[in-house]
Amino acid sequence: MRIVIAPDSFKGCLNAFNVALAMQKGVRKVYPESLVDLIPMADGGEGTVEAILSAVEGRKVDVAVKDPLGRQISAAYGLIDQGKTAIIEMAAASGLPLLRAEERNPRITSTFGTGELIRDALDQGVKKVLLGIGGSATNDGGAGLAVALGAKLLNVRGEELPPGGAALADLAEINISGLDPRLSEVQFEVACDVQNPLCGPEGASAVYGPQKGATPEDVQVLDAALFNYGQKLSAVSGADLLNLAGGGAAGGLGAGLVGFLRAKLRPGSQMILDVANAEEKIRNADLVLTGEGKTDFQTAYGKVPVGVAALAQKYKVPVFVVSGAVEGHPDLLSDHGVNCSFSVSEGPGTLEEAFSKGEEQLERAVWRILTVWKLGAAAAGKS
Repeated sequence: MRIVIAPDSFKGCLNAFNVALAMQKGVRKVYPESLVDLIPMADGGEGTVEAILSAVEGRKVDVAVKDPLGRQISAAYGLIDQGKTAIIEMAAASGLPLLRAEERNPRITSTFGTGELIRDALDQGVKKVLLGIGGSATNDGGAGLAVALGAKLLNVRGEELPPGGAALADLAEINISGLDPRLSEVQFEVACDVQNPLCGPEGASAVYGPQKGATPEDVQVLDAALFNYGQKLSAVSGADLLNLAGGGAAGGLGAGLVGFLRAKLRPGSQMILDVANAEEKIRNADLVLTGEGKTDFQTAYGKVPVGVAALAQKYKVPVFVVSGAVEGHPDLLSDHGVNCSFSVSEGPGTLEEAFSKGEEQLERAVWRILTVWKLGAAAAGKS
């Protein structure tokens, strides 16, 4: 019996690696001699570096960078492929968790620190950067990142703009002559699981601005500023950034990365599956187990279980989703290659109680599921 375990984290409870380990314990209760491949997953947000370094050989690099408000902090990224590929989470330098609630202000927060992480990776000699952009505190379209890498954003008087999304309203010129020349030798792939455009009612400011501290008035100011920025950067880059699907991700960072770095936007789960050589492992598997903190209708829109199931479906390998909670019908994701979805919950209780028992409940859930699976296989004469 060969089983692939490829779960996302259970946010607030267990990281993806510990989820995978708990699932493996449940597998061993039923199939002690089975071959188990662990592929901790992430979608490009917090935990992406950790997930990849759990699946492939590599190391962490600590760097002094600026946080979203320009304060000095320490952030880390990963190096794999003998140092040729960097794994960077923008949230490590420019993420919302770095700010207290009262500090959230997308008018002034900047992605400069993420640019510093990229610059350090260039110093390490990387030829490829895998960049997760979930969990941002910013709405500057990647302007700060570009400045950290040598670009200049100028107003009509030729003065450099201050940090933040609101300042982009005064943008008159983008000068890329000073961009680090090493960038042209590096391939950038961006984990982007949303399709929002840069501007408008479905854009970065309107959809994600409020959770970053934007008032209704701020949203209008930021949206207009990003529109101006999008027009100017589109003219410089030759790409239509205002209509780019995913351009509004991470406060417009998606558009900025395509415009300045010619990055490729792709689903985060797919990126990690590729890095972990998951296709070869799933191709030879008898069963795939995946999961997340909560499975509901949103899961179908590019979240980890659907990304894993799409690959398994290619080889007709059955997939079970085992999550902290499942909202909806058990065949909620059947159109996406998931055979059935299960909740680990064993009864009523508080969220705190569920978190405290997360590992043991997850282990027992997998134990119960595979016991039934084994009985079915025996009845069918397959074991």
